[in-house]
Amino acid sequence: MSGRKQALLKQHRRQKRIALLLALVLLALLGIFVAWWSAPLLLLVGWVAHEAWFADHLFYAPGDDYNYTFADDVPAIAGRIEARCLLLEGDIGAADTLILQVQLKAGWLGRWLDPYVVIGPDRQDFERGVNGRRFLNLSGQQNALSGGTLQVFGRFCLIEPTVTLYALSNPDYAEQRLMVIAPHADDAELAAFGLYSQVRDVSIVTLTQGEIEAESYQALGLGPADAARLKGRLRAWDSLAVPLWGGVPQSQCVQLGYYCLQLQAMQDHAASAFASRESGDDDIRSVRAANSIPLPGDADGVPSWRNLVADLVASLEHFQPEVVVTPHPQLDPHSDHVASTQALLAAIELSRWKPKTLLLYANHLHDNDRWPMGPAGFGIALPPAIDALPADGLWSPSLNAAQQLDKAMALSMQHDLQGALPLKRRIRRLLQRLLVGRRWPATGEDEFFRKAVRRHELFWVRTLGG
Repeated sequence: MSGRKQALLKQHRRQKRIALLLALVLLALLGIFVAWWSAPLLLLVGWVAHEAWFADHLFYAPGDDYNYTFADDVPAIAGRIEARCLLLEGDIGAADTLILQVQLKAGWLGRWLDPYVVIGPDRQDFERGVNGRRFLNLSGQQNALSGGTLQVFGRFCLIEPTVTLYALSNPDYAEQRLMVIAPHADDAELAAFGLYSQVRDVSIVTLTQGEIEAESYQALGLGPADAARLKGRLRAWDSLAVPLWGGVPQSQCVQLGYYCLQLQAMQDHAASAFASRESGDDDIRSVRAANSIPLPGDADGVPSWRNLVADLVASLEHFQPEVVVTPHPQLDPHSDHVASTQALLAAIELSRWKPKTLLLYANHLHDNDRWPMGPAGFGIALPPAIDALPADGLWSPSLNAAQQLDKAMALSMQHDLQGALPLKRRIRRLLQRLLVGRRWPATGEDEFFRKAVRRHELFWVRTLGG
């Protein structure tokens, strides 16, 4: 987790403790001046309200504008919403990714129910109480948009009639040699299963074993170290086996075997070894037996930054990708994700093979743990960007219903996404279903089944020089 997100979480928890203290003082006063039973009743009502309406981790004001800039050569087409139809003043041409800048304002119900925008057969959800600039994803709806028949209207929110459409054109990256960088098993599937399952020549490089937070495996009678070791073996196996569901043979998958939440420390001390925090293991070769190519780190098995960069150099030179899919270093705050992309960039500098393009993804956010908001199966609006991001391009390929189901099944094979929800979270979901109208898919209980299985996948496009 990044320092920024740690600070945001600390502030959020401090505010909740202050609110709880004030509530306890109020309840104590009520117990003195009114009937004794009113205090526990109000405590129950307050807890239900918190779980239904105030449990989201939202670290910005719903009235903040999203801050996106586009390159000067991206067409910006003025438009207007009239009688619920989106009408444009220009032609979108052959653009494949369509982003509509709108101004949203929640109605009074939109402060208690999730406001969303209907876009033809799609919907895209936003924060309760939204009041600011947002960016809808219209990719895949070019025909209706060009014909002037695409309906766009808000539920529990109002849309200002004047809008701007950004029409981005990309090559079909599915037709190029592709490499996916996955910090952990399941990151490739969460971000890009729909993409990589359509690519003829694709490789997947997973950097870590994914062995931490293995408490559930202790129920098998294992101690903490053995439980972490088993989880690492299982997730390493996932990283090699699950891609076959998307048509990627094991020979095109590489597991590097480094340890979770150690990549940043490895980068800070490039020559030092960093063993697993939970298993204590310090030899990355323990999960490399099934790799189809030799790697520099096989020589000594040391979990160091130098070995990681060298392994990535060898992977680039062997698979020779034209496009690399990797975490967004500014948008995705997970420390392993940031370090993974930084290791990739260091490897590209040293490699004799130079990819042309990075496709950047975000499986986590600084500011909003629910993004993409709304039910599974619908589109992905652009995420919160309160601080300005680089003016990268965007590419948002569409997934049909069959591809979405295949992606959900790929996620269901991942051991880290299979666990049952804790009781507290089950109760929270029940209350949010009854009081807020939220829905979760039948494909799996983990939140990623809602967030990742969507009408779109979304990538930021960064061209590499030279």
